[in-house]
Amino acid sequence: MKNRFTPAQARRLHLLTSFPLLSLLTLASPESRAETPTATDASLPAVVITANRTPTKLSDVIADVSVIDRAQIELAGQSSLIDMLSQQAGIQISRNGGYRSTTGLFLRGATSSQVIVLIDGVRIGSATSGGASIENIPLEHIERIEILRGAASALYGPDAVGGVIQIITREAESRQKISASIGAGSDGQKQANAAISGNVDSLAYSFAAATERADGFTVIVNPNASGFNADADSFKSTSFSGKLSSKISKEHQLSVSVLHSKTDYQFDSLPSPNPLKLTKLTSDAWSHATLNNVNAQWQAQWLPQWKSTVVVAQSDDKSVTEYFRMSDHAFAGTGKFNTQRQQASWQNDVSLGKDQLSFTLEQRKESVDSTTNYSVKERDLHAAVLSYGLQRGDWDGLAVVRHDYNSQFGSFNNWSLSGAYKFLPAWRLVGNAGTSFQAPSFNQLYYPGFGNTALTPQRNRSNELGVKYQEGAQSFSAIAYQNEVQGFINPSTNARSALATLRGLTLSAAWQIGATQYSASYDYADPRTKPNNLSLVRIARNTLNLNVQHQLQEVTLFGEFKLASEREDNNLSFNGRDTLGGYGLLNLGAKWTLTQNLSVLMRANNILDKQYALANTYSTPGRNLFVTLTWRN
Repeated sequence: MKNRFTPAQARRLHLLTSFPLLSLLTLASPESRAETPTATDASLPAVVITANRTPTKLSDVIADVSVIDRAQIELAGQSSLIDMLSQQAGIQISRNGGYRSTTGLFLRGATSSQVIVLIDGVRIGSATSGGASIENIPLEHIERIEILRGAASALYGPDAVGGVIQIITREAESRQKISASIGAGSDGQKQANAAISGNVDSLAYSFAAATERADGFTVIVNPNASGFNADADSFKSTSFSGKLSSKISKEHQLSVSVLHSKTDYQFDSLPSPNPLKLTKLTSDAWSHATLNNVNAQWQAQWLPQWKSTVVVAQSDDKSVTEYFRMSDHAFAGTGKFNTQRQQASWQNDVSLGKDQLSFTLEQRKESVDSTTNYSVKERDLHAAVLSYGLQRGDWDGLAVVRHDYNSQFGSFNNWSLSGAYKFLPAWRLVGNAGTSFQAPSFNQLYYPGFGNTALTPQRNRSNELGVKYQEGAQSFSAIAYQNEVQGFINPSTNARSALATLRGLTLSAAWQIGATQYSASYDYADPRTKPNNLSLVRIARNTLNLNVQHQLQEVTLFGEFKLASEREDNNLSFNGRDTLGGYGLLNLGAKWTLTQNLSVLMRANNILDKQYALANTYSTPGRNLFVTLTWRN
């Protein structure tokens, strides 16, 4: 049977690859040596946006960037965005229990509040916690995900200490395409999705809807924890996305996109105050997380060399908790932490031969609506960014300067300088140096009993150096980095350290042999606070990822293997730390193309039924199976 993958498609496919399954099982055995890592460069499409804020050819990208494309997303089954990100180089996660419960993300040792998340170029997240609830973004609405590793405040502003994750929503197709899928699996999991896209005359459209639910499992495993209840904690999620774009003339295009997602999930906790005198066995706690994102863009080609993009957007991050008495559902209290961000930007890109000059103005207003009485509830941010991308034969460079004004903390200037040199036809030496800053979140400043109004922005200086190889479907990269954060604010204690040093090494590789694709990554991360030399909690020092995909006529076989070393976490009962054990996870799956329009996907996660923890006292899913039936026209 002829291989259905062209070399170009193979380069785009990233990660998921496959020994035949027998080889993968051998890899996972105790006697085997897992020496391989999760790929980056091989997954990149021909053009990426996030690296330079402008469409840039893969061959010209200097930064450490990887992409998850739609082909990979369609093999995810019931896996979440967080699950897919956790397979990527440089990313680790922590999770407070069930399938869609609150999740923390670490990128190059930086915490969730130090990573910017964008949807179609628009920043999302909470101004109170500082992080984005990406566990609340269903994969059905995503076309691709671009991950920029490394400090990027010069390009993207405050908080890009560890990097930037950009989510691009579903794009319109050249002809009308309709798809629908249903799925079911362990722990009462159920899914249903539908999407339609196409174009009529000059109007392109894309719409998608999704619903998901599960009976779940108990989110807390420690009986001594204050909220412990051995009941199963369920979740349900509904979401919708839409995108319209119109080319009103040869030079001008307008587009509007909308994303709405709401997730309700149970967790174990007691209200405070507690008017009904609930106990951990009588309390029924629910969290309601809502994301609304509206984005309007106008792209204008004023001259052959000059293109401008105007963006006006609003994002809402809503987090509401409700407590009930389990026996009769009597209401026992509520709390809300809602953030609204109003944003506008005007970006101008001027081509100067092969070089490119960009100038951007940005404005953002953050407002907090909460049952907690914050003494300050809003702030304004203004910025101007100037960048110059240079190409000179074997040399590539990018210089960026940025000025930010924060209504609470005043003005800040940041810069970055990146360069690459092709010393052999397929080999490049890459490097970057720059500065960034991070303003304290509203919780860090004003939360009762926790906040400290004397806190000032953290300042940091980053450096990285590496080598990249790319030839056809074969790629390799090795990147060493060090990021020194002055006046580091510990996110769990709000205590300030003189310095935090985030240092590490990322090795990535991808290759193809016949109809089998492989990708792998190894990460060494050693983030520490100074002068006490303590490791940052919930971050493993060593992680390995291996992904394999094999095409066998009408069947796609795939496997994912992850190995993580032990990590430390705070002990919630006393002022100390516990060690969370290392773990190995093996996921296997297969996709059968039954007819031209119908396919079945089966995914089995945590095949070895490993019991492990990503956060102290919280549980993680055991072995689980999910089957999806998909129809496409």
